[in-house]
Formats: sequence, C-alpha cells, structure tokens
Amino acid sequence: MLSFWESQSFVQYDFIVIGSGIVGLSAACSLRERAPQARILVLERGMFPSGASTKNAGFACYGSLTEVLADIARIGEAQTLQLIAKRWQGLQKMLGRLGASNIDFQGLGGYELISEQELSALDKLEYINQLVKPIFGKAVYSAVSAKIAQFGFNPQFVKALIFNELEGQIHTGKMMQALLTYTQKQDIRILNNCQVNRLETIDNEVQITVNEHVHFKAAKVAVCTNAFAPELFPELAIAPGRGQVLVTQPLKNLRFAGTFHYDEGFYYFRNIENRVLFGGGRNLAFAQETTTEFATTDLIMNDLQQKLQEIILPNQSFEIDQTWAGIMAFTPNHEPIVRLHSPQVALGVALNGMGVAIGSLVGAEVAELLVN
Repeated sequence: MLSFWESQSFVQYDFIVIGSGIVGLSAACSLRERAPQARILVLERGMFPSGASTKNAGFACYGSLTEVLADIARIGEAQTLQLIAKRWQGLQKMLGRLGASNIDFQGLGGYELISEQELSALDKLEYINQLVKPIFGKAVYSAVSAKIAQFGFNPQFVKALIFNELEGQIHTGKMMQALLTYTQKQDIRILNNCQVNRLETIDNEVQITVNEHVHFKAAKVAVCTNAFAPELFPELAIAPGRGQVLVTQPLKNLRFAGTFHYDEGFYYFRNIENRVLFGGGRNLAFAQETTTEFATTDLIMNDLQQKLQEIILPNQSFEIDQTWAGIMAFTPNHEPIVRLHSPQVALGVALNGMGVAIGSLVGAEVAELLVN
C-alpha cells in the first residue's frame, strides 16, 4: 500500500534501469548524457550489485592468446575481432569516465602460462598479432619465457610465457564505489533490495512489480541483470556460469605482479599487493557450475589450492584468507545480448565473463537503443 505522497513522488520515472552492476550503472549514466532532464531510477535486487560486478577478479583484459584462438575456432575471425575491439573500447570508456586513479588501475601487463599441450599456440602468435594490429595499432603478444624462473612458476608445467603490455588490473571494490558515486552525482536514484518480479507494458508505459507489491512505472526500461535476465525473459539463450575465487593472506617476497591466465582463460590469477587472488576451474564441472547459486565447492576450491601450490607458488607456504563466488552469464556465440525486447524495453545482458572490459560499452549501447 502506497501513500499519496509515495505514488506522487517515488514510483514514476522516464527511465528505469534494472540492475546496478557495471552495465546497469553505465546505462543509467549514458541515459543521463542523452536525456539531461529525465527522471532516472536504478533498481537493484541486492544490498550490493548482484552477480559479478563486485565479485570479479579485477582484470582489465580482453583475451589471452589461447582464448583468442579458441574463440576463432568457435565463432570465426571476424566475430572474434569484433569482440576484442568492443572489449578494448569498453575499457577505455571506463577509464575515461572514472579515472585510472579512482579505480586503482595498474598497467602491469597481462601474461599467459603455456603448458606443454598448448605449445602449438606459439606458432600462431604472429598470426594473431597481425589480426589484432588494426585494433591496437601494434603487435601486443610476445614470448617472455625467461620470466618463468623470475616469477617462480613450476617449469615442469609452465613451458612458455606470453606477455601483453596493454592489459592491467583494477581494484573491483574501488571501481564499483567510483561508478556508484559518479552515477549518484548525475542525479540518478538507486534503490537497493528491490527484487523485480515482472514487467508489463500497459498503454505504452512499462509497469515494474517489485517485491510482489510495489509498482514502479517508466516510459522506457533497460534490463541489465546479466545471468538473472532469464528470470524475466525465460526465452533468452543465456547460461549462468559460476566463478569461484580465493585470495591468500599476505605473502613474503611475492615474485610476480600483473594479471595471469592459463587454459584458455579458465584459470586466472593476479597479485593484490602481496597477496595472490586465484580463480576459475568451472571447466572441471560445467554442469555443476551452470548455476546462479552463490556458493563455493570442495571440488573447485581443492583444485585451486592444489594448482596454487604446485604451479604458481611451488615450494612456498601460504594460507587462504577468503573464498567467494560470482555469477557470470554466457551465450552460445560469446556475444552479449544488446537489443530491444520491445519498443519500451531494452536488454543489455550476458557479458560472457568480460564485464569489466565490455560493461561500460554495453551500457552505452543500451542507452542508445532507448534514446535515438
């Protein structure tokens, strides 16, 4: 039951964005740029942005060598290059909007650990460099295998190391705080603990039912709920993907800094000052990890700790400080879904594990769909 005052001042908007993650807030900010006088509201189901925006590993990356090769095999050269370009554009948009210092961006470069089974990827290094050169203006992948010993990795597993100077890392918490602050400064209202139950278009106006009894209304709506979008639109071809992560206690004499991948990006690690963050392993149990449940499992946590001990920090003791899980969303072609669902409702979902890179651009594209 709403009061007269509430129904007059709190529920009617020009634009409502569902989801306060990277895409949702970016969409709201881009809507403000296109519609300076509009009333804009963001609805968020959780206390914090749900999904992966506050739970990701903080990689400012766009694809390791073997990941790019796998994408080419799956979806072809043209589509892969289009995705890489969008990820690069999205990173630049985020940095331009929020500022490198506000998100603790560190351009330490990105590395890929190459196992013996993947050594054939080195034969494709120059081929990939030539493909991506128009995007970056130069070759970006190079072999730096001499650093294997410097970083202290297990040479029995790591047979080569590939470097990309353009990649970096961010502090995920600072990034989302900066984006929330930026959004609020644009006179955009954000309401948390608002579970959207359904959308209905009535007389060219969208009615949004929240927490089963409150009805918000807007002329146009942006749905930016990533893996949770099928709750509102079951027909969407989106599969959730849980990403499990651990972070160590501070280590003495940590020998590497930067972002690191291996196994086509299914495993990833980085330093956070003198800690190690390590995540991934969902390829061990795809069916089990195709879930929206925020939980860690013994199977993957044990695997991560074993690989951390045997490959990344051999002969070094460590203790685990925290573990957690985030929920990503994947499509069969690895393309995000950015389109109109109806004249009043736009979708910007399914970031395919690249939300940090592509989220700001997807948000801008959603806003363009609604205000063109």
